[in-house]
Amino acid sequence: PGTDLEVTGIDLLKSQNSRLHHTDAYNIESLVVRRGQAFQLQLSFNRELKAADKLVLCFGIGKRPMKIRWTLISLNPRREQDLSEWQISIIKNSGKECLLSVISSPRATVGRYTLNVKTGTNIYEPKNNAVYLLFNPWCEADVVFLDDEAQRKEYVLNDTGYIYVGSAYNIYGRPWNFGQFEEFILDACMYLLDKSKLKLSNRTDPVFVSRAMSALVNANDDRGVLLGNWSGNYSNGTSPTDWIGSVSILQKYYKTKKPVCYGQCWVFSGVLTTVMRCLGIPSRCVTNFSSAHDTEENLRVDIYLNELGEKLNSISFDSIWNFHVWNDVWMKRMDLPAGFDGWQAIDSTPQELSQGIFQCGPCSLKAIRDGDVYLPFDSKFLYAEVNADKVYWVVKNVNGKDKYIRISTETQGIGINISTKAVGQNKREDITAQYKYPEGSREERKAMQKASSFIRPSGMVPRARFASTLPMGHMASEPRVLHEAVSKTGLQLEITNTEALYPGNPLELAITVKTSTPGSWTINLASSCQLQSYTGKVEASLGYVKDTIKLEGKSEMQVPLKIAADEYMKTLALVEDEVFILITAIAEVQGTDEKLTKETTMSFEYPPITVQMPETAKLNKDFSCAFIFKNKLNVPLDNCKLLVEGLGIFKKSVFDEGHVEPGRIIKSEIICTPTRLGEKKIIAKLISTQIKGISAEKAITITE
Repeated sequence: PGTDLEVTGIDLLKSQNSRLHHTDAYNIESLVVRRGQAFQLQLSFNRELKAADKLVLCFGIGKRPMKIRWTLISLNPRREQDLSEWQISIIKNSGKECLLSVISSPRATVGRYTLNVKTGTNIYEPKNNAVYLLFNPWCEADVVFLDDEAQRKEYVLNDTGYIYVGSAYNIYGRPWNFGQFEEFILDACMYLLDKSKLKLSNRTDPVFVSRAMSALVNANDDRGVLLGNWSGNYSNGTSPTDWIGSVSILQKYYKTKKPVCYGQCWVFSGVLTTVMRCLGIPSRCVTNFSSAHDTEENLRVDIYLNELGEKLNSISFDSIWNFHVWNDVWMKRMDLPAGFDGWQAIDSTPQELSQGIFQCGPCSLKAIRDGDVYLPFDSKFLYAEVNADKVYWVVKNVNGKDKYIRISTETQGIGINISTKAVGQNKREDITAQYKYPEGSREERKAMQKASSFIRPSGMVPRARFASTLPMGHMASEPRVLHEAVSKTGLQLEITNTEALYPGNPLELAITVKTSTPGSWTINLASSCQLQSYTGKVEASLGYVKDTIKLEGKSEMQVPLKIAADEYMKTLALVEDEVFILITAIAEVQGTDEKLTKETTMSFEYPPITVQMPETAKLNKDFSCAFIFKNKLNVPLDNCKLLVEGLGIFKKSVFDEGHVEPGRIIKSEIICTPTRLGEKKIIAKLISTQIKGISAEKAITITE
């Protein structure tokens, strides 16, 4: 009967397989492959494989792999196709070697499998027997298939990028290292999948997986990755503005299994992009400017001002964030009617409970755009974030009682310049049109009507855009769109800064009041300047101007508003967040009922960091990189730290620079050893007690 067949070795042909599966960048010993695509392995035996020999490859996942649950896949190259949709075939059998090809099902469970080989009664288990199986945007039968190589490179393989922040008319990109291929990141994602308690059968579906990850990237219900904190005090953790990428966050989480402190929306979004790209689901960070946080789901956010035009924090539960960052992920929606495939919004910033926990999405962008807000998941909340109205109220004290006077309604001020990084380029792409139809277009009105029929609680006054004196029940089915009353005076307000906004200099602002119709007009103007955090919370009121202006016919007048440096520098040092300058103006024309509000957010301007290094370098050969910063401000910067990171070049490092006087130049140098080929990016960020917003980046090409 000869000797029993025994496996003496197995080669997972890692370099060849991972190149073909676009997984060669993962920093891990094990084999990483994508589902629905062939990979090869080579078996060595103690003798030649004969036709009568029994040979079975077993791939198991989960604690107790079972055939009946499709969590144990046994593949026999001699048998007809397996019911599990996995396939195996012998490519070459010569001497004691046998080359096999395995194709996993494009609907297989995503995760970490263990492999062993049965020959007769013998079982061979290789030393490193883990095989990681990921989603496959390159495979047409996979629901995450993305039919564009440039997009796959950007949304799956790019490990660096930008997250857009600032305010609607003052947008800048914050460089961010996603680092989905770095050490322990894939294992951290596998740990999150296990922690999600998703049934293994649901781990085949990106709808379930992305929803579960939107819950797990925040720590709120499940001791997930990041603890959110918007208090302005981060003394027992890392301030949200100090992160420059996801790598150190996920590595720390995986090591300690405890939530990492602290995150705000762009940090949650950056980490969620890392997790999605790591698992093979195409993903992008999306920034919505003037983002409504509408707690009552009534498509309205109320803003209260005092008589000086200062915004009041206390009254409203709703808020408008300067910007809010979430994610889009790409997939087919087999759970929805036809037509809702493609980009889906998910959000891991803990804002509202969804089915009892802090998770949000996936919600089809088409559903948001068309007003189909009855579709899962969380479409009402996302719809309001980009479509709510802003209603301004002035709170006046009349005989010791607060009286609320509604001054104006803005229907177009929310959900603007929705932004993400462009494919293959280091610039911003505006994707507002993927979220909403052009303001005022017929399609937009139709979408708004449809959405309102699902969102508006009964008896609520219809939105200003459909102004009508009749109660809801008596409205005609096609609302007449009444144009806003044409103003008598043609009153307009403009807010500008007349000097650059450097911290430590006075803020020189101006409000321009214009009229454009014949007549003499007397205008009461109140304008205020405040510091606010990006969530819309006022941190300090700095000053105001009240004036009465007389204008004739078509004319204009500029009213200056100047804030001394001492008025705001103390606040800058007290708050650990980056703050914005909020200027609000209210104008009322005497003798008419014309009132107008205008608000603008501006950012401080900072001196740059210069990065000095060669354009190209050789693999595994050292080169040096220098970071230079000159404090051109006329205030000292305390507790300066320079944070630098270059994926595939050097680990994140921190240089303590201490106290940097005006005019002083600091220079830090790092010796870099590149370990990966291709274009790599180096990010530098300077933080101090007073300022948080300075960052720089530079690219270098690594060749062999």
